[in-house]
Amino acid sequence: MKMSKLVGRRIKEDPKDAKTVSHKFLIRGGYIRPVSAGIYSLLPTGERIVKKIEAIIREEMNRIDGQEVLMPVVLPADLWQESGRYESVGAELLRFRDRNEKPMILAMTHEEAIVHLVRTELNSYKQLPVMLYQIQTKYRDEARPRAGLIRTREFTMKDAYSFHTDQADLERYYARCHEAYERIFRRVGMKNVLSIESNSGMMGGKVSHEFMAICDCGEDTVITNADYSYRANREIAVAAWKFEKGEPLPLEKVHTPGMKTIEDVAGFLGVKSENTGKAVFYQDAHTGELIFVLIRGDFEVNEVKLANALKVPELKFADDAAIEAAGAVPGFASPVGIDPAKARIIVDRSAAESGNLVVGANETDYHYRNFNFDRDLAGSGCLVADIACVREGDPCPLTGQPLQFLRGIEVGNIFQLGTKYSDTMHCDYLDRDGKSHPMVMGCYGIGVGRAMAAVIEQSCDEYGPIWPMSIAPWQVELCAINPEKEGVGEACERLYAELQVAGIEVLYDDRGEKAGSMFSDADLLGIPLRLVVSPRTLAEKQAEFKVRGSRDAERIALDAAVSHVAARVEAEMEKYR
Repeated sequence: MKMSKLVGRRIKEDPKDAKTVSHKFLIRGGYIRPVSAGIYSLLPTGERIVKKIEAIIREEMNRIDGQEVLMPVVLPADLWQESGRYESVGAELLRFRDRNEKPMILAMTHEEAIVHLVRTELNSYKQLPVMLYQIQTKYRDEARPRAGLIRTREFTMKDAYSFHTDQADLERYYARCHEAYERIFRRVGMKNVLSIESNSGMMGGKVSHEFMAICDCGEDTVITNADYSYRANREIAVAAWKFEKGEPLPLEKVHTPGMKTIEDVAGFLGVKSENTGKAVFYQDAHTGELIFVLIRGDFEVNEVKLANALKVPELKFADDAAIEAAGAVPGFASPVGIDPAKARIIVDRSAAESGNLVVGANETDYHYRNFNFDRDLAGSGCLVADIACVREGDPCPLTGQPLQFLRGIEVGNIFQLGTKYSDTMHCDYLDRDGKSHPMVMGCYGIGVGRAMAAVIEQSCDEYGPIWPMSIAPWQVELCAINPEKEGVGEACERLYAELQVAGIEVLYDDRGEKAGSMFSDADLLGIPLRLVVSPRTLAEKQAEFKVRGSRDAERIALDAAVSHVAARVEAEMEKYR
């Protein structure tokens, strides 16, 4: 490819709305262009990288017996109604009607579509297990798209789905897919990707993992310890908390005028926040049921853990009217004396296993001292569960080491779905005895564009990306300085042709730009190897050879340039096989 013909100009200044390194360089380097919020066009340079990532994904999916299919982006709503997700998924699912007034959706994921396909094609245990995958466009109507390709509305994703006769077979395949994902992320050149336990969310299932590319701009929190032996996301992380009750003291009502917050009450009574209990109110977003949470004052409620413990699909904060209707007083609420028929009470372990806490008294300007769960809520029937957010420095549940927080970009996820979809959508197989059973499913996704952005976040300098050879848009860039002088242009044309004959992907900058501008563009393109020919090097029958990201350059003989580059390309590619 000649630079003079390449579509996609380089831009000197950072875009005003770009906050992350990858967003800045993808725009400045001419890889992507915005069409609307969270919607981008891929230019030729970006498309070349994406195709290489997709090729690696295909190789690894085929290696674990995957079969590629292609399903529609536009799906009838009745498939999602059949699974129950049409009503349960929020506004991020784009719903519309076609010209015949039939409800339709733009697929943000394809579980329903693949189940519909498989139940028409497979019906016997002899045909299982099987894995089908696709690389397809998705649409998620994000409220706040951000960070370029890291959080978009329209995106390309590899999604795969496996079907099994039982859970044991799924678990065996799940392990194979986990290994394949590790190979994929290594091969595309990510430097630090952690597989962590995660919450299954709307996907369903009991076991899931996220693959997090560790970088400062990541919007997800990875909780781990010093040796990475414990890994979890913030939604499900736990800690080895130890709580002390002490000798229960008599329950005592005390006057706390105007003291509504934990900080106010603790300061007024001269206690630490860890000696208080905090009341937090939610409602089931679908039924309106009031949920009364009691947690120790120095902890925060983890709403995912809470929803999972209560088996409630969606929560919202309760308003004062709902709180008062249950007999509680906002700012001074306590589970003591609350009618269980008017509120569902759940107590975090921190409050249940600590003693002599200060809690509300359900009376304006009053609190109780010395609340003890075992005594003061005995027989209440309330649920005790771990619903607290882990804090940085809390003890690791495996080693006791202080937990640390890292930032990460979620580049892939895998789920053991079980029979969540096959049950509701009647995707069944017949066993040896002719009995029907729901197929057991797994699901495996990788965001292709997000993977490209994550590579930049982990591999760049102040001048631009440093692409790994496995996904670089071209393997070598040939730069002609003053091509109109002293045969430089002719020498570069010969080199350009010889490199192509040798099977090397080469971008030839034939524009005749000044050296500073040419090298600035080369840095933005991030091509791993660079050959520079100028009147000075040509006079010595040499070319300058440089590796992207290195300050040093070397001179090589012009007639050995092609073999030198070919050897370096092969050596670099070997790292990613």
